[in-house]
Amino acid sequence: MERVVRASDIEISTESFGDAGNPALVLAMGATASKLWWPRDFCEALAKSGYHVIRYDHRDTGCSTSYPPGEAPYAAEDLADDLLSVMDGYNLDRAHVAGMSLGGYIAQMVALRQPERVLSLTLIGSEPLGWTGPDLPSIAPEFMLHFAAMETLDWSDHGAVRDFMLEAARLSAGGNPFDAERELRRIDAELGRARDMRSAFNHGMLTVRDDWHDATARISQPVLVMHGEQDPILPLANGEALATAIPRARLVVLKGVGHEIPQAAIPVMIAEMTEFMRQVAGLTPRTGPGF
Repeated sequence: MERVVRASDIEISTESFGDAGNPALVLAMGATASKLWWPRDFCEALAKSGYHVIRYDHRDTGCSTSYPPGEAPYAAEDLADDLLSVMDGYNLDRAHVAGMSLGGYIAQMVALRQPERVLSLTLIGSEPLGWTGPDLPSIAPEFMLHFAAMETLDWSDHGAVRDFMLEAARLSAGGNPFDAERELRRIDAELGRARDMRSAFNHGMLTVRDDWHDATARISQPVLVMHGEQDPILPLANGEALATAIPRARLVVLKGVGHEIPQAAIPVMIAEMTEFMRQVAGLTPRTGPGF
């Protein structure tokens, strides 16, 4: 079920799974990534578990509003507003929110700006908003070398672009087993629907407008943190910092996972997320650390 949500002067391409009468779960993906980075079987499994699941394209990705490459007339706070616009477009007063990487960053903003609308947060491969602790490790140098190749990449050469994106996916796996055929199917779908694939990299120019100093410590919602053990973009220390900074947050380390949602990890992720959201809803006793 695809739907275009219109918010102010932009269009946001969305897709939903499951019964609209079920509790809503909005999925926000990371930088440069469209909604296709949330695997369809991941979304369908969540829907079968009793949730109305909504994924969407950020600005400059997929079929949502795009700007010319090198131009990003918006800040991270505007992407947080887009998430709220998706909720408005589906007439959701409240929803569970899951964000991966940048999606988790803006999900934290939403949880702080409009806490009454966020039932829970699941933060996957993300980093703390307004972190004030010791420096945290960041992207592996191999990625910086790979992204530097964009300067000479011929974007009119479909094969070259496809290879570039496949290598980025391979690096995201963090040295773990990598399903190239699965990733190529996603990449081909991505290239087939993007307004301009180059525009996705406008996310690299993102800034923040507001003062989010020590913001994570003020998050009041129940939080589940899931982080790949071998994440090469936001290493595990970032997830550990999130779980430490947010009151009552729980950390699940995904073994053999990088900065990705690999097929093998989906059953574990679904089990953790659904149990967490059921606990939040009070359907089962709350036990153990966190929650």
